[in-house]
Amino acid sequence: MNNFNSKAGIIWQIAELLRGGWKQYEYQDVVLPLVVLRRLDSVLADTKPAVLEQYNRFHGKVDLDPILKAASKVGFYNTSPYDFAKLLEDPKHVAKNLRHYIDGFSDNIKEIFAKFDFEKQLFRLEGGNLLYLILKDFNQVDLHPRATDNHEMGSIFEELIRKFNEQSNETAGEHYTPREVIKTMVEILFAPDKDLLNKRHIIKTIYDCASGTGGMLTTSKEHILSVINKDADIYLYGQELNPVTYAICKSDMLIKGDDPDKIKGGDKDHTKASTLTNDQFIGEQFDYCLTNPPFGVDWKKDKEAVEKEAERGFAGRFGAGLPRISDGQFLFLQHLISKMRNPIDGGSRLAIVFNGSPLFTGDAGSGESEIRRWILEHDWLEAIVAMPDQLFYNTGINTYVWFLSNRKEKKRQNKVQLIDARIFFEKMRKSIGNKRHVISDENRAKILELYNLFTENEYSKIFDTTDFAFRQIIIERPLKLNFQASAERLVILKETEKMKNDTPSKKKGATGEAENQEWQNLRAEIYKVLENVGDKLYKNREEFLKLLEDKFKKAKLKVPAPLFKNIWQDLSERDESADVCVGSDGELEPDSELRDSENVPWGTDIYKYFEKEVKPYAPDAWINETVRDHKDNEVGKVGYEIPFTRYFYKYTPPRELTEIEGEIEGVENELLNLLKQL
Repeated sequence: MNNFNSKAGIIWQIAELLRGGWKQYEYQDVVLPLVVLRRLDSVLADTKPAVLEQYNRFHGKVDLDPILKAASKVGFYNTSPYDFAKLLEDPKHVAKNLRHYIDGFSDNIKEIFAKFDFEKQLFRLEGGNLLYLILKDFNQVDLHPRATDNHEMGSIFEELIRKFNEQSNETAGEHYTPREVIKTMVEILFAPDKDLLNKRHIIKTIYDCASGTGGMLTTSKEHILSVINKDADIYLYGQELNPVTYAICKSDMLIKGDDPDKIKGGDKDHTKASTLTNDQFIGEQFDYCLTNPPFGVDWKKDKEAVEKEAERGFAGRFGAGLPRISDGQFLFLQHLISKMRNPIDGGSRLAIVFNGSPLFTGDAGSGESEIRRWILEHDWLEAIVAMPDQLFYNTGINTYVWFLSNRKEKKRQNKVQLIDARIFFEKMRKSIGNKRHVISDENRAKILELYNLFTENEYSKIFDTTDFAFRQIIIERPLKLNFQASAERLVILKETEKMKNDTPSKKKGATGEAENQEWQNLRAEIYKVLENVGDKLYKNREEFLKLLEDKFKKAKLKVPAPLFKNIWQDLSERDESADVCVGSDGELEPDSELRDSENVPWGTDIYKYFEKEVKPYAPDAWINETVRDHKDNEVGKVGYEIPFTRYFYKYTPPRELTEIEGEIEGVENELLNLLKQL
């Protein structure tokens, strides 16, 4: 890679030709497709005559695709008479000839340029001399495999992607993960498997279900080949939603010598490209999975397909539960888990980047809690690393990398390691969007060391999987009400929606008018009765209801039961000194407004907990024993949460009062001096 920096620099300078006509974040829409085009042109240069000879010989007679691929000795070809040099021979028609040239590629290459939407850029480049100048400069960059091997070419392309994404920092985080984050993930993901991977010609597959520009896939492969085993056979698979980033990813695979056809998606139709809606690797499993799914993005577009698959239970990908519609992160994790090999077949390891929400969002019994429960009860969660904030281009939030495996080392079985790496960063000299921090090589080494040591210290905590479990019980308090037909409460009753409605009947014509009139008459009579009840305060519901029944009966009014209930409810107020309301079954009636829940630590007797933690503060409370867990049918619902920051909280004592008073006095004196100057 002797010329890596110089070639990347030359191409970067070519982008400057676009200044004025294109915004900086648009440069990549022109430059990246042309980098790909120049590389393909160079790769095909030696076999172009043979391809054209075979094309002219068999055109219109047989299926040309396998013949021309064999002639080109690579997985693609070009049947046009043009190459970069010939395009420059006719400056006047360079745009027309370039279209002809691109159209001469095999279908798998034409698809890439279609996803790049390069025709749109070509239309903008037409006119003047700009397209000719750009192609002329690209022709000076030697990207022939003899001068630039696949590894160097991949590095050049990756460097350009990184630079362009840094320029477009307002959207980069949607599909670009900083390289130091990926390297941290990759080092931990493969750390336990060094011996396994260090076998001659070992074959392994790696999958990213939200591959973006392909950085996680290519970094994973590079790590294995350069650090663990240069003879390993690594195959990369990915699916990407966005057509342009799909094209970049596929181009990167092509340039680095990987199979671009193993990258799927990139369709403008969301339902065809989305991993959640349309799994394009259905039925396949992989040795390693890693991804950075969208943070906190809703899954409304995928709702119908996801819910339909969830109905299949564990025969589908979302059997554990569905998270709230506003955040689909857990859907991507369940999808990756469905891609894990059976432990009998070698099992799998995976890594996924999350924000803080999946750690704790959702009460016991919710979709999120049930997903955490499923993962922890199967003992798949191995470690969670809290990353520094301000690492990504379009968000400054803290992120967490989850590592899962269905073939844990013996020492990690039924254990979860939490690593607090939030302070392991260096400040950047110049921020890029929201990215102000970077994880240095030394920081990564420290994080990896914490993982490998698997011991407890200031930055590493080890828990049993059941430490994150709890049983949520519902605590009830009795309903206590007083009742009064006072003028104030009658006003409240009259303002309720039901009592204000003059035309409740849905029938039309004379029948509807008659029913509405009948209701208005009944309402007027009810008010007459209530206004004559008096404003005596009643603290026993049965006594007050008996009074109302007698009054309505005496007035010969038949008040429907639902309406009767509305009336006494609107004439009531909560009163701790009132008698407890008792239901028709003789049981105490709970007050929904006083209802509360308690999360009882796993393994603790709920009744002993209740007597110790609740009863002393609410003597009239009781446990609602009708609320039971759907799995073990015990009282209370089982929940799981991982309160990460609580485990690493460090108490900071408040400052001395005299110190604070001194600061206040200093500020007051400063203000007085400023006022005197005025």
